[in-house]
Amino acid sequence: MSKEKLEVLTPQNSQIIFIDQQPQMAFGVQSIDRQALKNSVVGLAKAAKAFDIPTVITTVETESFSGHTYPELLAVFPDAPILERTSMNSWDDQKVRDALKKNGRRKVVVSGLWTEVCNTTFALSAMHDEDYEIYMVADASGGTSLDAHNYAMQRMVQAGVVPVTWQQVLLEWQRDWARRETYDAVTSIVKEHSGAYGMGIDYAYTMVHKAPERVAHGARLAPVAAR
Repeated sequence: MSKEKLEVLTPQNSQIIFIDQQPQMAFGVQSIDRQALKNSVVGLAKAAKAFDIPTVITTVETESFSGHTYPELLAVFPDAPILERTSMNSWDDQKVRDALKKNGRRKVVVSGLWTEVCNTTFALSAMHDEDYEIYMVADASGGTSLDAHNYAMQRMVQAGVVPVTWQQVLLEWQRDWARRETYDAVTSIVKEHSGAYGMGIDYAYTMVHKAPERVAHGARLAPVAAR
């Protein structure tokens, strides 16, 4: 494995692309519960926002087939340009290539639909043509069947793509709970999108740190280093 891929994701070395997170594309997803998929996508988007990660959003055939990007995703990035295209492979669109190059980050975190088509062709092309490092967010992506998703992930991993999950990316960016500038944002994202982990934080606030139950969701749990 190359030394570059041994370097963890940081807010300074990463950029992210959301590929075709649109309703018609989601309708075809059978590899993951669609509500769980959207939860992961929005949680990942909020993580990117919290760490000021350069973000690219692409769409395909919005008016004629796929529909508009999830409003929950657009709400996180209200000013982000939407890069519309016709090709199934985002890499084929010059606007997308230019946006990625402008961001100047070699590590590209990817969340998209469908895993076996748009994600795979983008990942292989970006690695082949420009030697980007691709980090494929498996639970913020979906395929038309579980086999389609899994075999596409295997194909990409064999080619050098790094498989990750959205919460893994979030916590890799945070890295240290003493990093105060993003601590509150990270714990808020976890409480809203991380299921049992978020419930555990709420429990710690109310039962261990004795925060009032009705304000626990907005309370702060001091990092270990600060106790």
